[in-house]
Amino acid sequence: MISQLNLPRILRVGGGASQELRATLAQLGLSKPLIVTDPFIRSRAFFDAIVGAVPDFDSATDIFADCVPDPTTDSVRAGLSALTAKDYDCLIAIGGGSSMDTAKAMAAMQGRSEPMRQYKVPFALDSGLPIIAIPTTAGTGSEATKFAVITDTETQEKMLWIGLALMPIAALVDYELTIEMPYRLTADTGLDTLCHALEAFVSRKANAFTDPIALDAMRSVVTFLPSACADPSNREAREAMMLAATQGGVAFANASVTLIHGMSRPIGAHYHVPHGLSNAMLLPEITAWSLPGAQVRYAIASRHMGFAAQDSDDSTACDALISGLRRLCSDLSVPTPASYGIDPDSWRANVTLMAEQALASGSPNNNPRVPSAAEIVDLYRRVFE
Repeated sequence: MISQLNLPRILRVGGGASQELRATLAQLGLSKPLIVTDPFIRSRAFFDAIVGAVPDFDSATDIFADCVPDPTTDSVRAGLSALTAKDYDCLIAIGGGSSMDTAKAMAAMQGRSEPMRQYKVPFALDSGLPIIAIPTTAGTGSEATKFAVITDTETQEKMLWIGLALMPIAALVDYELTIEMPYRLTADTGLDTLCHALEAFVSRKANAFTDPIALDAMRSVVTFLPSACADPSNREAREAMMLAATQGGVAFANASVTLIHGMSRPIGAHYHVPHGLSNAMLLPEITAWSLPGAQVRYAIASRHMGFAAQDSDDSTACDALISGLRRLCSDLSVPTPASYGIDPDSWRANVTLMAEQALASGSPNNNPRVPSAAEIVDLYRRVFE
């Protein structure tokens, strides 16, 4: 089988990488960027240090700082208004997955007609303005993917977009920007990384290129995420988690995510649960349900993460994987949908629609055990408590 592999043209990784922006722009022949970020990141001291390197930068007009969590078609339209104000030749996304996805959607939508929902999968968005991504969280991996998730304001559907237009031309991955991440954000984005890596490894599109990258990311998360949460200033843990996040992005961008992400997006759209947290809510239960479809692969992952002994048989290793994932989520205080505060009547009323939306994303078809809509409904009900 031939695997199609896509990566940023330039990938700079390490402490201080964000200070390479000026050199990166020059290397790419770009000179007029629009900065895309959110109000919190704009207020951080490191933001001025980064954008100060941009030649002829006007802080009054060359920043769109109104990105929102879980970007919507409305927030993208606001960004497009800023983008058309001047003759910009690229976008620089500084922030977490929401800022990067907003920038991706803006870059792809320039010159395209509404409604935006016509561009969700299976449509391929393969042309758009260049994007330089500077992540400030260790989790989404969006700096290395050709995907974006945008919520349709009218339908509340979390739409998956795909295409080369959404792949950043360059990514500056600087773990020093994550030192101030709070506990919950550190935990949730870290568990998002684990989902990316594990799903890529068991995906029906897994391949020889992504397998070792996914395994390395998984081991780093299990090893370093608890330390990064317990001691935010632990630079070794922060650096390891930032690298794992990018590795997870590379892995799932080239092997795809599966059922966890397919079921996660509707939870975020309907109940505004942060993306990493909704994945974490699903991780143990959906993995347990999926085991029969790829027992050997799940066993390999379990041994590699240290949940199972190297000489364990596959069945024992898989049992240890589920126990290990449950323990990790418990240690990091991941709530159930019920304990998060979601109304049970609302959840019951929405499970059929959420199952339909999960299947429409296409991700469940990559799962080692492909579910029916009825099985997804049952899984949503199980996960709730």
